[in-house]
Amino acid sequence: VNTWKYPLGIPPPSENDWPKDEEDFFLLDPDRERDALPQPFRMINKLVMQVFESAMEIIERRETLREAQKRKVQPKKCFPTAEFQVTERANCLAVSGKYVFVGLSEGLAAFNTCDFKDVCAWDAAKTEICAVHALDLGNECHVLLAVDEMGLVWLFCFHKQSFLLVKILNEVEDISQRSTCVEEVLSRGGDYAGILLQGNTKAWLEIYQLPKDSWLREMEKNSGAAEGLACSERRSSCLSEAGTFLLQELPVSAIQADVELDLPVLLLTVRPPKPITGTSFKDPLDALKEVDDDSMLGLGYNHLIKDSQWELHEAIFCSTYREYLEGQGVTKEEIPRHATFHFLLPSRILMGPEMEVQPDIPVGIGVHWDGNHNFCLYLLNHSLKGKADSDLMPDVVWPCAAPIACSAVSSCSRYLALAGEDATITIWDKHLGYPLSVTAILEERFIRSIHFL
Repeated sequence: VNTWKYPLGIPPPSENDWPKDEEDFFLLDPDRERDALPQPFRMINKLVMQVFESAMEIIERRETLREAQKRKVQPKKCFPTAEFQVTERANCLAVSGKYVFVGLSEGLAAFNTCDFKDVCAWDAAKTEICAVHALDLGNECHVLLAVDEMGLVWLFCFHKQSFLLVKILNEVEDISQRSTCVEEVLSRGGDYAGILLQGNTKAWLEIYQLPKDSWLREMEKNSGAAEGLACSERRSSCLSEAGTFLLQELPVSAIQADVELDLPVLLLTVRPPKPITGTSFKDPLDALKEVDDDSMLGLGYNHLIKDSQWELHEAIFCSTYREYLEGQGVTKEEIPRHATFHFLLPSRILMGPEMEVQPDIPVGIGVHWDGNHNFCLYLLNHSLKGKADSDLMPDVVWPCAAPIACSAVSSCSRYLALAGEDATITIWDKHLGYPLSVTAILEERFIRSIHFL
């Protein structure tokens, strides 16, 4: 009989039980398994791994961009709710009140935003309208400035679904003296209008005062007469139809046929500053006599630098920077032909303590010409009598370190932003007259426009 001296159990492992062919298996590198393959298979394996790693990098990069795009604020997609049908090609449009005014290849058209229908059209001159500005004057009256393909500025008054031409602002009898409009601006409230004109060799700015109060009175009087005439027409139609009431609308042209609106008044004609030349004064006393008593800074014309000094300075400059001037090709200084202007509300700089003004009506304009360092301010209470041949001098000159590239005025007209050609933006407090901030943009950047939000 066989008997066990000890209880049954699993014996402990020992090195003698390990297989001899796998005793170094856990120490081997997995890549060495592939290295043992023949040559074509090793090359194929290497190419496959490179493709796989490149694909993973592309996937990770796309996932990173997708996550960054999700964290951004997604713009809201807007779809049109209505469509306006026009018979001609639409070049421009302007919105005023409940009307949309569209400049067409032949004339103007007005649409009502309430029912999306064509209200009225004007095509008497058969001219193409390239730009249009509109402003609501109240009492269903709107003022429009339209520029045609020839650069003529058409001033319209739109009242109760009818266009009325007031005047062509830059119309002249001699075609050779005709000027083209480059820019037109309506002041907030419709009290003033400004147009920038260019001739063959010069440019200038014209500021007009619009008699909107008399326009509103005339339109109200005319609409009352038209309603009375329409009532008499309806009354006669009722009698003639033997109890049948027919509502016949009076033609718009008949309603507006006898309307005569006051013409706008030319207030200012601002011309670009002339290049600074040598002085014509004999002594400092003559120069001081030309400076107004209340002026501190000017355009730089009243100086004591002679022509010989200018020529000497220019010769030294050209000899010092000859290689740069020859490479870039320096041109002679010319009178600028483009300007940017803004209508300005009352402030301490533009008005004195004794002046009585309304806070919501502009009292001046701010102008800067291309390539000029000065931002000039002009009051709107000037008179053109006796100043037809002389250049209007600014009331306040705001000098800058670099030529002004663009400018902007806040809606309250208190803050002024000036961007120089050296890519520096300065925010000024126009009421107090000191800068609030100066920001320098990256080098070799040119600022083309600036806006307050």
